[in-house]
Amino acid sequence: MLNLNRKLEKLQNEGSYIKVGLVGAGQMGRGMISQIESMKGMRVVITSDLVVENVTNAYKHAGIEASNIEETADKEAASRAVNAEKVVATQNIKLVTSLPEVDVVVDATGIPNVGAEIAWDSILNNKHIIMLNAEADVTVGPLLKKLAASSGVVYTGSAGDEPGAIMELYDFADAMGFEIVALGKGKNNPLNVEANPHTAEAEAKEKGSSPKMLASFQDGTKTMVEMNAVANATGFLPDKPGMHGFKASVEELPEIFLEKSNGGKVNGKRIVEFINGIAPGVFAIISSDKEEVNAEMKYLKMGNGPNYVLFRPYHLTSLETPLSIAKAYLDHEATIAPYCGLKAETVTVAKKDLQKGEHLDYIGGFTVYGHILKAEEAKEQNALPLGLVDKNVVLQKDVKKGEIITYDAVEQTEESTIWKLRSMQDREF
Repeated sequence: MLNLNRKLEKLQNEGSYIKVGLVGAGQMGRGMISQIESMKGMRVVITSDLVVENVTNAYKHAGIEASNIEETADKEAASRAVNAEKVVATQNIKLVTSLPEVDVVVDATGIPNVGAEIAWDSILNNKHIIMLNAEADVTVGPLLKKLAASSGVVYTGSAGDEPGAIMELYDFADAMGFEIVALGKGKNNPLNVEANPHTAEAEAKEKGSSPKMLASFQDGTKTMVEMNAVANATGFLPDKPGMHGFKASVEELPEIFLEKSNGGKVNGKRIVEFINGIAPGVFAIISSDKEEVNAEMKYLKMGNGPNYVLFRPYHLTSLETPLSIAKAYLDHEATIAPYCGLKAETVTVAKKDLQKGEHLDYIGGFTVYGHILKAEEAKEQNALPLGLVDKNVVLQKDVKKGEIITYDAVEQTEESTIWKLRSMQDREF
């Protein structure tokens, strides 16, 4: 991200700016719009949401006058508004992904199937796509990345999301030639696989967040998905199904990630993991076999080795997304993408006893949660990827609480875009 600020300033001084299209004016989208309004060389020129009022309110809170906000679903009217330096509010997602004036599209919906549709349409319209939707990425990201490359555009996850923040630590350490032992993140709350929107409702109200979203954090699904994204980007794998979930301080991390034969708690190296006690930070455990490097690390108060921890104590979620937008547009580079293909899989597990004929619901809902496996383990078990779960998926047999739901246990009442893309991906790779 070196010199992005200067590149954006140069762009603005030349009388130009990156024109961003956004889908989703929830908490993440609102923050991103306001942040970008404070930046040079960039603007969110069109935003789509099911509730158009969410969009207009987001623009107004960002300091944009109501007279400069155009509500329309018409492409020609939207183009005229953008060319007149206005911004557009719409319910029409495809208007965002197809509008000629848009350079980069951001998906901030968090809904896997919708995210897959947005990414697919954006790439077909030759637009860079930034995914604030790790659930879609871990399900069909390898295919979307390949399609984007063949179309000459960038497919990327977002800076500020934990996977993007971890990837920055990885790239830093890898460029310097360190051995990278483990990559991980802190978890904000104790793991409770039974969490659902009802159990999370009071805390969600207190925090001003969605009960469904909070439940997806509490039941571990978001953590599994985020580390799945890191696995597909780096080739690192969970040390055991579902990861360990150690409780530790930052200072304790180097010893934890020694192998068991050396007094540590893990079975190998190049692993992804989550830690209770260090949220909202992310980390990389690094090592070196060079005597002089270890002496220098000790002098720099990085510890006694052989493992050292690189720790970033914050991630600014969608407020950092503009950096990925700029990197894609100006440098034609991704912040994080599934460079290694499908290395891990977040599979679907029954949150309670489920009956034949029952519809599955959604991530953070009442019926299922996510559990990370190595991709080969998931394939051997015929496990259903969590990103394929939605209201159109119906059980064809009973499934007990805690059991992995398999492909042959479900049927779709209506085939979704993400199922079609996943079928294409499975054939392609």
